[in-house]
Amino acid sequence: MKANRGITLIELLVVIIIVGILAAIAIPVYTSYMQQGRRADAKTALQQLAAAQEMRRAEKGGYSTDQTLKELVTTWGVQSNPVGDYNLELPAGFALNANSFTAEAVPFTTRQMSDGSLFINNLGQKWDANGVYYPKGKWAQ
Repeated sequence: MKANRGITLIELLVVIIIVGILAAIAIPVYTSYMQQGRRADAKTALQQLAAAQEMRRAEKGGYSTDQTLKELVTTWGVQSNPVGDYNLELPAGFALNANSFTAEAVPFTTRQMSDGSLFINNLGQKWDANGVYYPKGKWAQ
């Protein structure tokens, strides 16, 4: 009888196929979890910005209308841009005055672009770029 001295080509191909299938499943799941983790930074920063706006309103009688966020960063403790993979903005397309505000976290890296923006306003409403309000959508994940 001959001694078995290695593996056959068929055995090697089977192992490669199994590893390929596992990688095809694991990589998208891992990527999704990483996006969720980076999104958590943006959600926290938006909530801090909203809290800073409320502190400013309580002290000065109105929300900050400074779109550069300079006052909120220097005086009220808001994180300066960038926040992880996001930039915080007070977008011009929404009402921005002493009585209301809407803040947006805009992804700027390619790894986070597909995730879309997150929003919060002076009423505490939270929604994502698809228009899905909390407790559903990306705010809930």
